[in-house]
Amino acid sequence: MNRKRNSCMIWLLICYVTLYAQVGERFRFALLTDLHVTERTTAAEDLERTVNQLNETPDLDFVLISGDVTEEGDRASLLRTKQLLDQLRVKYYIIPGNHETKWSESGVTDFGHIFGSERFKFEHKGFLFLGFNTGPLMRMADGHVAPQDITWMKEELMKVGKEKPVFLVTHYPLQKGDVDNWYDVTDAVRPYNIRAFLGGHYHSNRALRYDGIPGILNRSNLRGKDSVGGYSIYQVTPDSLYVFEQKIGEKPQQWTALSLTKSYYTEQGATDKYPDFSVNQTYPQVKERWLIQTGAGIYSSPAVYKNQVFVTDDLGFLTAYSLKEGKKLWSFRSGNRIVGTPAVANGRVVFGSADKNIYGLDAKTGKLCWKIEAAEPVLGAVRIEKGIAYVGASDHTFRAIRIKNGELVWSYNGVKGYIETLPLIEGDKVIFGAWDNTLYALDKHTGKERWKWNGGLMRMHFSPAAVWPVAAHGKVFITDPERALTAIDLEKGTTVWRTYQSKVRETIGLSEDKERLYSKTMGDSIVCFSTHGNTPQQVWASDVGFGYEHAPSMQVEKEGIVYGSTKGGLIFALNPSTGKVLWKHKVGNSLINTVLPIGDRSVLFTATGGETGLLKWSKKTKKQSN
Repeated sequence: MNRKRNSCMIWLLICYVTLYAQVGERFRFALLTDLHVTERTTAAEDLERTVNQLNETPDLDFVLISGDVTEEGDRASLLRTKQLLDQLRVKYYIIPGNHETKWSESGVTDFGHIFGSERFKFEHKGFLFLGFNTGPLMRMADGHVAPQDITWMKEELMKVGKEKPVFLVTHYPLQKGDVDNWYDVTDAVRPYNIRAFLGGHYHSNRALRYDGIPGILNRSNLRGKDSVGGYSIYQVTPDSLYVFEQKIGEKPQQWTALSLTKSYYTEQGATDKYPDFSVNQTYPQVKERWLIQTGAGIYSSPAVYKNQVFVTDDLGFLTAYSLKEGKKLWSFRSGNRIVGTPAVANGRVVFGSADKNIYGLDAKTGKLCWKIEAAEPVLGAVRIEKGIAYVGASDHTFRAIRIKNGELVWSYNGVKGYIETLPLIEGDKVIFGAWDNTLYALDKHTGKERWKWNGGLMRMHFSPAAVWPVAAHGKVFITDPERALTAIDLEKGTTVWRTYQSKVRETIGLSEDKERLYSKTMGDSIVCFSTHGNTPQQVWASDVGFGYEHAPSMQVEKEGIVYGSTKGGLIFALNPSTGKVLWKHKVGNSLINTVLPIGDRSVLFTATGGETGLLKWSKKTKKQSN
């Protein structure tokens, strides 16, 4: 066996030396992507084989790893991946992929703690390499480059000027349908000497163009249907870039090449495929009363109290704005990103942070009144009732806290997964889901477990964890990523009915009179079901025309209007009895979190693109009929 392996290594060495002589390379590096390490598969073995072969590869300068390094973003898998990568004899540079940023009990903080950062930058033999996150962070949506990462990238490019050749490393391809704000990125980098974007995500070798800029996607490190896995080898010469697929134990095969001297794109005229905002002319009765570009990603909904709006962000800030005009009043910074929606009552604003704390602030001044330390990041949204805040965290604990002084009323530590949802309070119960396939019902006064529901879900990714549950007529209603709408007995925790007919995912809403359910399908429509009876009864379905959709933004009814939003920056309003579209308004092109109607035909919103604002609409008719 050793003789066979040694012969293979000698043969590979001959191949590499021959290639070196043929192309006169300046330097060589490897790129690994889509490792998907988990102990339940052969992914770790595939990575170990790759590391061993890379260590036998001559003249290798460094290794790039472009995301999806684990399957579920969990700490154990991240640590296992680092243990294997640390065995490399050359330096490696790594960024996260969507599997580290969507399903992350740490709120994506573990990746930075373990690998040092979510970005990288370095120069090598005259080239600049920049790697950055393409999300989506915690919310199911298209890929997204956070505003603060675009700012960082611009600053780094300005430092080196327009002549230095640059490689940009991402997980997602920077194109429409993959990254919602691809055009912001391509526009930002066009003035510079970008030679190519390098990445993965599709588990295959592909040569693309992102608004003219070359993009190279690479095969997964996984073996797939083959007996062994593989990776990519890049060779840089004075005038060209050559890309080889390298399967374990086999001869490298060149599959594409790029000129390093040719201009593939112009500085001006990035694209003719910018997002279409013409819907705003179709419904001119909707106006943006105020709109703020915060410069940081926002993953939670706004909260309102008296004349103030409270917004949290990816940089760890909770900021208060005036409701009337959006003027910034004060800001408080926690130690890490904030994912969960805050809640406000009795002069206290309460929120959790990925810095492992739950905070209580004075709503008027932003002064810290109290904080409670958790063992892990706090990603859950907060619900307040009668002076008690209810919130879940990633330390497998759900807490009830007295908002006046931060006194812990009770805690329940029987949760197996992490919590991100907004809990439901119904009667004497508090109900929430977690990323462990389970919906929990606790006694809201004592924290004692009343029941748990699983519904036969087998995969963590199918958990009812992002949906905000609702209840009516003795039933709790949820949706989940298995594309089902489910009614559960409020007292017993047993399934009343479950239907897959509409392909809903993680959104749900309840009418003000509790007679109707609303949910967003994965294709264009909002569906309405009755809350009565022991079988699913669809009332109406409305084609809103938003296309493929999977963002966990709930539907909300206020003063006889149903509001909703999408991953593509669209906010819409429907008639609750018929589903007729009243209006649509496009704010941006990134995910709009669950909107907050505040009455008088006004609705507050936040977006992952960093926007927050207030829409106001009149009863004027739109220009065109439905």
